[in-house]
Amino acid sequence: QRAGLPAPLARGAAPFAMPLRLDIKRKLSARSDRVKSVDVHPTEPWVLSALYNGHLFLWNYNTQTLVKSFEVTELPVRAAKFIARKQWVISGSDDMQLRVYNYNTMEKVKVWEAHSDYIRCIAVHPTQPVVISSSDDMSIKLWDWDKNWQNTMIYEGHSHYVMMVIFNPKDANTFASASLDKTIKVWGLNNSMPHFTLEGHEKGVNCIDYFAGGDRPYLVSGADDKMVKVWDYQTKQCVQTMEGHQHNVATICCHPELPLILTGGEDGTVRLWHSNTYRMEGTLSYAFERCWSIAALRGTHRVAIGYDEGTIMVRLGREDPIASMDPTGKITWAKHNEIQQANLRAVTEEVPEGERLPLVTKELDVCEIYPQSLQHNRKGQLAVVCGDGEFIVYTALAWRKKTFGQALDFVWGMEMAEYAVRESLNAVKVFKQFKETNTFRPPMLVEAIFGGALLGVRNSEVIMLYDWAESRLVRRIDVCPREVYWNEAGDLIALACEESFYVLRYNKEVANACFESGEPIPEEGIEIAFELLYEVQETVRTAVWVGDCFIYTNGVEDSPSSRLNYTVGGQVVTLQHLDQPLYLVGYLPKENKLYLLDKAHSVVSFNLPLSVLEYQTAVVRRDFEAAAAVLPSIPQSEHNRIARFLEAQGFPNEALQVATDAEHRFELAVQLGKLDVTLEICEQSDQDAKWKQLADMALKANDLALAEQAMLRAQDFGGLLMLFSSSGDAAKIEGLAEQAERAGKTNIAFVCLLLRGQVDACLDLLVRTGRVPEAAFFSRTYAPSQMSKMVGLWRAELEAKNPKAAQAIADPAEFPNLFDRLDVALQAEQWSAANRAQALPASKYTEHEDDGSMDLLDKVAELMAGGNVPEPVAPEPAAPEPAAPEPVALEPAAPEPAAPEPAAPEPAA
Repeated sequence: QRAGLPAPLARGAAPFAMPLRLDIKRKLSARSDRVKSVDVHPTEPWVLSALYNGHLFLWNYNTQTLVKSFEVTELPVRAAKFIARKQWVISGSDDMQLRVYNYNTMEKVKVWEAHSDYIRCIAVHPTQPVVISSSDDMSIKLWDWDKNWQNTMIYEGHSHYVMMVIFNPKDANTFASASLDKTIKVWGLNNSMPHFTLEGHEKGVNCIDYFAGGDRPYLVSGADDKMVKVWDYQTKQCVQTMEGHQHNVATICCHPELPLILTGGEDGTVRLWHSNTYRMEGTLSYAFERCWSIAALRGTHRVAIGYDEGTIMVRLGREDPIASMDPTGKITWAKHNEIQQANLRAVTEEVPEGERLPLVTKELDVCEIYPQSLQHNRKGQLAVVCGDGEFIVYTALAWRKKTFGQALDFVWGMEMAEYAVRESLNAVKVFKQFKETNTFRPPMLVEAIFGGALLGVRNSEVIMLYDWAESRLVRRIDVCPREVYWNEAGDLIALACEESFYVLRYNKEVANACFESGEPIPEEGIEIAFELLYEVQETVRTAVWVGDCFIYTNGVEDSPSSRLNYTVGGQVVTLQHLDQPLYLVGYLPKENKLYLLDKAHSVVSFNLPLSVLEYQTAVVRRDFEAAAAVLPSIPQSEHNRIARFLEAQGFPNEALQVATDAEHRFELAVQLGKLDVTLEICEQSDQDAKWKQLADMALKANDLALAEQAMLRAQDFGGLLMLFSSSGDAAKIEGLAEQAERAGKTNIAFVCLLLRGQVDACLDLLVRTGRVPEAAFFSRTYAPSQMSKMVGLWRAELEAKNPKAAQAIADPAEFPNLFDRLDVALQAEQWSAANRAQALPASKYTEHEDDGSMDLLDKVAELMAGGNVPEPVAPEPAAPEPAAPEPVALEPAAPEPAAPEPAAPEPAA
């Protein structure tokens, strides 16, 4: 939910008008037994929960899953911390022992009795190899893991349970402790006695934390008196007392990035206090009963909360850097309350794309308000900082205050000092030359406003666009954009919604004509003033316009990767894949570079020639003369990008002329059917796949010579077989048989030989390739005179493996009675060999069309009956073999039932 809107911050929270306007998003909600302590890993997406039932749970807040679980003890575990630089977790429990685990291997590194009563808290030193622990035995102890966890110091001085200890982030050689003796003590790491004591709470103090940002030497405490107190540890005075909790205050966290103090109590609420004004900004309540622990992750807006009924992780607002770039190349950003600036044009050395630029940072100001937005006006002469419900306008050059005022939102118009502010949910004020010119109340609650050529006013369902001069409604659009981007000319607008963005063209002349006509404007506005150009199904994270080109980074929040894209005319082009979240700040045309910022305010750049964008814009507008004029100025390295764009726009011929990438040129040439270009590319690359594609193209174009050439280069023997057999080229089929056999394509070679009727060559090929059984069966059908020879070879081959099986194979020379009509088959072999010797022309096909379906044995038997066929030659006997006990016959090609001769032996199965 958006804090500062009528909707509550979270379930059970009361509505607030919250100047910080934080979008609070729940990242983890994990129910478990009572959670007494939480910690957040500095680099992994993990939350560590210490449970009252004696377990440690390690949660992944990105996947909402339990990563690891440690069964520590049967008694409550009240404290647990990550020691990330050692891949450890350390826990303290009611059995008075400290335990250290390796969270990768789950190995127990060390366990020892550390105190004589319950262990309440553990704090890890940020740099030194030490931790401190506090206990109900009223002592604090220092442990050094480089000395095998030796106890190197004991700090005594409290007269009741020591509930919490914490190191000072500004001086890690000191730490503070909170005790139920109603006091807070500050200690030196090397001194067993406290430096001083802070007193003021009426009951026991449960929790403390140091201010993380700024220069204020403050720490905050919470106690059983339901009070939260802010202390100056230099003057040793209480500077503020905050009331609001209805029960004991159990935990405190000063957020390291936001101006917030978070306090959790046994009343089940987490209260958010502004660390500058000490005003309560809101309340979080998730109905998880009492709150016991809060931990924030430095460098982010993430906060983990431990409750009676589980663990919650929330993100307090977006983590995008607050930055703006003026047209001269100066980037200004806000880091906490500090305003800093860097000049991009001061970088003289050449830096590779995507590498961090060596910028010199200049301190401009320490802002009185906490910045939540920073933006330059259109020309870059002015800049505004907005936050805490206020705004301050500065002159950009000298960074001097120009004006200030109240505002939840501030947006610039197109003119020099034209701007608007949203002071409440009901009204918008418009200013020109720093003077208020108009106040108007839209017919809805105003949740956000957007600047540009028109003033945008948005609620949770629609956006309404008004003119700046008289605040007249121009158009109502039924979408809810997160952000609105106008181009420099003010005629293109991008509405960035949650899952997509829309690009529309605005016609100012049409809108003005409608206003001047005096006719009433309908509730929907002037429909013809806007034209929807296209929609892109991508989430925009940050964006800028360059002419008619919309450049943006995509991806959802918290995603570790995204892409840098741009779109012209609806065609999306990816410039770069990003492996970390980067945020667009601007584009410098003279340098032809885009500049992006990361969360640590490091700046990187990527090249994008302006001439490429101008060319693409001209093509989209179908201004081909302008495009042709720009083309010579485009670097050769960008021609492939241009070619892809032209292809997507429906100009493949032009794309082929521009493209330099061989792969893309080949795709385009195939698409266009240009055989000459395709052949040229194939000869350059000499890839089999390309030659095959060229062969297919040539066949479609009826260029058989080119098809043959391409198939030969691709070694496409199957294609050549089809081509030669279709054209009836006997010589080429015979040549193909030799080539195919040399290339190991014996199946193709066999088919070629069979087509040419070279039966003996087929048999030789089968034998040479170790296919003797197939040769035997083949000879039964096509060369019965060779059967005995093939059976002999088969027997010899099988003898070494299975002698019994070898002897069971019948030889027609020994058992002719097992081979039905063998005499006819032998005669048919001679007859067909004589007929194959005649090469018939294609003109004779009709006379022999039915030869393929002819029963050859019946035909020969008929000829034999008429005495027209010479006597058959008996098959050559095979070499003598041992007597086979029970031979088995090969199946004939065209079997006909016949009674076996009585003298023949019984064939074996």
